[in-house]
Amino acid sequence: CTLSMLAFAQSADQGGQAEEPGKQSFGRFHGRHGRGAGDAWQRLNLTEAQKTQMKQVRESYRGRTQSLHQELRAKKQELRQANQGETFNEALAAQVLTESAALEAKLMGERFKMRQEMLALLTPEQKNQLEQMREQHKMKRAERQSS
Repeated sequence: CTLSMLAFAQSADQGGQAEEPGKQSFGRFHGRHGRGAGDAWQRLNLTEAQKTQMKQVRESYRGRTQSLHQELRAKKQELRQANQGETFNEALAAQVLTESAALEAKLMGERFKMRQEMLALLTPEQKNQLEQMREQHKMKRAERQSS
């Protein structure tokens, strides 16, 4: 348990930080996978109205989650502080991890909500196309994992 907390504390210390000032980091896989799902949305030949509505959904999500992201950054800072010095404050780390998990769950719920709002903007044909892309992606991933 203590080792997993230390690992999280170290990853929290490195993760989510932009490599260059002014640039946003998209997580540890950004460099390897690029935009990923964002590219799939672009390949759906969205109408201008759909693009505008999708942008509004993303901006709404950003507004709803900004404070959650700030709280999560503060929790990660607390975790780094619990890991500094010669003694590890396991009780504080456990508390911060529990609080962070609740924030992550809220963010996940908001991401699901945003995705559902975006899917509702698609035509049945676009939904089918998106599902086909998802299946192709799963097959490619399975091929890479088996090699």
